Amino acid sequence: MQISKNKVVSLSYQLTVDGDVVDKATPQKPLSFIFGKGMLLPKFEANIESKRAGDAFKFTLTPDEGYGEVDENGINEFPLDAFMVDGQLEEGLLTEGAVIPMQDDAGNVFNATVLEVRENSVELDFNHPLAGMELNFEGSIVEVRDATEKELAKGIGGCSCCDGDDDSCCDDGCDCGEDDECSCECR
Repeated sequence: MQISKNKVVSLSYQLTVDGDVVDKATPQKPLSFIFGKGMLLPKFEANIESKRAGDAFKFTLTPDEGYGEVDENGINEFPLDAFMVDGQLEEGLLTEGAVIPMQDDAGNVFNATVLEVRENSVELDFNHPLAGMELNFEGSIVEVRDATEKELAKGIGGCSCCDGDDDSCCDDGCDCGEDDECSCECR
């Protein structure tokens, strides 16, 4: 079966940036997604379209095909007191290189990387961590299959405790550790 719209694709890959492996999925724990639903970068999907299980791939995405160029408007300074709760700053929260969640007035959550902590302010970068970088992908297709109606309606992925036909689990609220032990708060 070939990769095409609404097929579930499972693949192993390694993402290398500037010679360093920054992400990977193994054949034993592949990345699975529904092709054509916008879950992955469009150019990534274009590079694997029509491939079959067992096929290998290797390609590079430019910054424009990946996460864009670094936008200087995405780098902002915030007063240090904006991060304090009851006059206290959570220890370890604002360390250079840490990724912290930020929320705008509309309730949207954005991840920001701490660039610099100053005496009275913090400089945060809201650009994607891989913005401005060439992305080198290499891997292989593990499986291609038809998506079920439920998968097309609700998507796939997340915790294994929420997979399958158990409708008592919500779409979020699952907390899976590295040992794959899940706790669903919504059962």
